Amino acid sequence: MKRGNQRPRVVRFIFLAQLCLSGVLFSGCSLPVEPAMTSTPVLPTAPLVQATSTPSLTPSLLSPTTATQPLEPTGKIVWTCQVYGQQYHDQICIENADGSGYRQLTDDAEAENYYPSFAPDGNSLVYASNRSGKYEIYVLDLGTDASVQLTHGLGEVAAPAISPDGRWIVFANNDTVFNSIWRMRRDGSDPQKIFGQEEADALDPSWSPDGTKILFAFGRGTDKQLYTINPDGSDLHLVSADFRTRGRSDWSPDGSWIASYAGSPWNWGMYFIKADGSGVQPIQVGGVALAPAFSPDGEWIVFTGYLDHPGDPDGCEIYVMRLNGSLIARMTYNNYCDYQPRWGP
Repeated sequence: MKRGNQRPRVVRFIFLAQLCLSGVLFSGCSLPVEPAMTSTPVLPTAPLVQATSTPSLTPSLLSPTTATQPLEPTGKIVWTCQVYGQQYHDQICIENADGSGYRQLTDDAEAENYYPSFAPDGNSLVYASNRSGKYEIYVLDLGTDASVQLTHGLGEVAAPAISPDGRWIVFANNDTVFNSIWRMRRDGSDPQKIFGQEEADALDPSWSPDGTKILFAFGRGTDKQLYTINPDGSDLHLVSADFRTRGRSDWSPDGSWIASYAGSPWNWGMYFIKADGSGVQPIQVGGVALAPAFSPDGEWIVFTGYLDHPGDPDGCEIYVMRLNGSLIARMTYNNYCDYQPRWGP
């Protein structure tokens, strides 16, 4: 399929559906599990959880709605945009959460730029790029669009995320045969491995809102489980023995829920999991969806979806929806893939 580099048609938050009226709500299943404490992860052997449950749960359990809550979301959303046709070179794009203010932040036709994530103050973001010949982590100032390289030869790095206090960056690093979890100071100094095993990959780290835990996916191939660990590498903790993830996950701002996704290709589905691992609740949005992330106010999620172009590899777009299931909106309109969204202030 021929892919284009057209500028997205910015639409100010046009609602595609009122999910509470259409019946496309959160669906739930009750999987009460006591999370296991372990220093050596047991690699999963059970099948992936599939997004096939019948809607049965009232989504207000996840996020009560108040009369003062704004109808439109606030803040900014950043994502990876494949703007250079069949070259498939990823770039970083951003727009306001109401659909205005689109910008393409990187423009490297010969390089990959991906995994963007905001700083806590929303004034900068970190991402990975191979513009130097191998993947390194960069910080980009949103006031000037200038990027500064932070890592130098640690390995093939990806998925950087800045701690809530702004002092640390956690990231994945393919420094051997397998990926491991590393952290370094905000300026790139003092890099250190905090978790890794020579039998499986550890990927897609995410900070808890209070900065005391790092969430990540660990396992072989596409069959991974969610673990948390302290920033110093201590207290490894299995979140849920009954959930298998594909990778990228996020914490709710109050730290009580985790958003993740699971499933086989073209059957990807999103889930909420209680932070203590005691429940898994599928989110039904009327199509294939993955990689959810919470808004800073905890009332919305942003995700990658194939809702309008099912089965099309170039059909992934960015969508937002309210946690109470009442509204969903498509944010991007392109003939290339938009994915890996993150929400900032």
